[in-house]
Amino acid sequence: MSRYTGPRLRVVRRFQQQIPGLARKSDGVRTNPPGQHGERRTRMTDYRLRLEEKQKLRYNYGVTERQLRKYFREAKRIKGDTGKNLLQLLESRLDSVVFRLGFAPTIPAARQLVSHGHIAINGSRVNIPSFVMHVGDVITPTDKSKTHPVIIETVQNPSLSLADYLDLDEKKPEGVFKREPEREDIALEVLENFVVEYYSRVA
Repeated sequence: MSRYTGPRLRVVRRFQQQIPGLARKSDGVRTNPPGQHGERRTRMTDYRLRLEEKQKLRYNYGVTERQLRKYFREAKRIKGDTGKNLLQLLESRLDSVVFRLGFAPTIPAARQLVSHGHIAINGSRVNIPSFVMHVGDVITPTDKSKTHPVIIETVQNPSLSLADYLDLDEKKPEGVFKREPEREDIALEVLENFVVEYYSRVA
């Protein structure tokens, strides 16, 4: 399954909640599901509930189904809670960190900045959105990109408050990945245990 590139506010309405990585805060957007019969509320099966939580992760972090399965398998191999491990892996992607630092308004926008070579890690340009951040890594726009209009605008008007696992010097601008993300650092409202159950059943 490919990465979603369709209407973003339609996804927000579908889940009836904010999907912060996909779209800026959408005050005023109708909360009923999209479509002619959006007002109708149908009872969800257990499978559908688990599928919906899994889809929230895909939409929020902008990953493909294959990528998310890969992250799930990796999360299972790590000691500790699989759901928390999964969220930590996704949150530690470079495109996610660029977004959480306020260098981009959404994760898709952050992915584009990274892919086009606008972001450097520890002084070296990195153009891989899935690059895994490590504690102590320093994230900056490249020298030629410090005046990029998207970066300037979003640093001044970030979509979310700065996550506690990051430090940010807005004047440079420069961010530091100071520790691994914890569960409370995740901006998305998601039941990660349902995602674990979904993949455990379909695997």
